[in-house]
Amino acid sequence: MSTSTVSPRTRPFDDSDPVWVLMPVYNDWDAVRKLLRDIDNVAHQHELRLQLLLVDDGSVSAPRPEDLLSAVHSLVTIDILHLARNMGHQRAIAVGLAYLQHNARPSAVLVMDCDGEDSPADIARLVGALRANRSEKIVFARRSKRSEGIVFRTGYRVYQLVHWILTGQRIHFGNFSIIPGTLLVRLVVASELWNHFPAAVLKAKLPWTTIDCVRSIRLSGYSRMNLIALVIHGLSAISVFGDVVGVRALIGLMMLMLLSVVAMTGAVVVRFATDLAIPGWATYTVGLLAVILLQSFALSIVFVFMILQSRSGTTVVPLRDFEHLIVGVCHVYPQASVRSIQGA
Repeated sequence: MSTSTVSPRTRPFDDSDPVWVLMPVYNDWDAVRKLLRDIDNVAHQHELRLQLLLVDDGSVSAPRPEDLLSAVHSLVTIDILHLARNMGHQRAIAVGLAYLQHNARPSAVLVMDCDGEDSPADIARLVGALRANRSEKIVFARRSKRSEGIVFRTGYRVYQLVHWILTGQRIHFGNFSIIPGTLLVRLVVASELWNHFPAAVLKAKLPWTTIDCVRSIRLSGYSRMNLIALVIHGLSAISVFGDVVGVRALIGLMMLMLLSVVAMTGAVVVRFATDLAIPGWATYTVGLLAVILLQSFALSIVFVFMILQSRSGTTVVPLRDFEHLIVGVCHVYPQASVRSIQGA
């Protein structure tokens, strides 16, 4: 009789395992210093073994290691992963996840922002939810209450509606989450992770669940997410489902073409089979519908080639390509050291 065993590198999370906390950072080092103190307190209060990986997303300057350690007592390790250039929040997360999978094979990775808007108090709740789900699902923090103004919240609702119309997927959570190691190994080979982490989870059809969390306020500084950055972020999420968007647009155009043909036929019937026609209207109507029909047909051809191109084009696979984007690793705690990565 044969038996199956779970590899220790991908085994489910248990209470004795450390949790890696991954945070992308771009010049927000003052907020990071304050956040480390709060995370350290959470680790102490809940007896969690937390290891931090700060992904330096091409910051203008990095802090001295001793600047980050003034309030650290309960964390296991703190590392800084320096990227070759600024690549944006989502791609910094992708590189960090691939780095951890390749080098640490963690039992669980918790992804959070470095500015304090993802509350450290929810770390224990996410870990508890991971245990409750037996490490079988990625657990996302869903915002039950947001701290932004009415303009942002309205824009976010519009984005959610557009995302659902174009992709057929409802997305109501962000990056704040905990990933079991058994699913991380499947996530880091998804090319969609390069563009948008939550959308990649949906596209890869990985199991997930949510818990309700209240969004906190920034600990320091100001958000660099301006209108342009927010639009790019939203388009990145939609681009993950580019093939689905293309097919939906193609179906819509085909329906428009069909309606145009039906309307042209109706105009011709009214013109020649009844006495209801106004002189000259049929010519203009049929001409306008013919233009719509031809434009719809041309756009349909464009979408067909776009879909084919998206299915056959070369893509970035984070686990395969991440090393080319890293210039070095700084082990800040418990013993400071720096290791450069050649060929990055």
